[in-house]
Amino acid sequence: MVTALRARARAQGLSLEQSLRNLLTDTARQEESLRGELARLRATTPAADRSLDVAGLIREERDSR
Repeated sequence: MVTALRARARAQGLSLEQSLRNLLTDTARQEESLRGELARLRATTPAADRSLDVAGLIREERDSR
């Protein structure tokens, strides 16, 4: 594993430490983006106690085309 990370750093022209820092930073940004997307989906999802009219949603989507 370390060998692969060193090779990756070398290919990027970076030190192993800088390459790992970049990798961690990029991963953290992706996680933030994913959290934002999940929050958006939660906001648009009906509450569990409400029943969801799936057929109505399908009709609405079909009719909007």
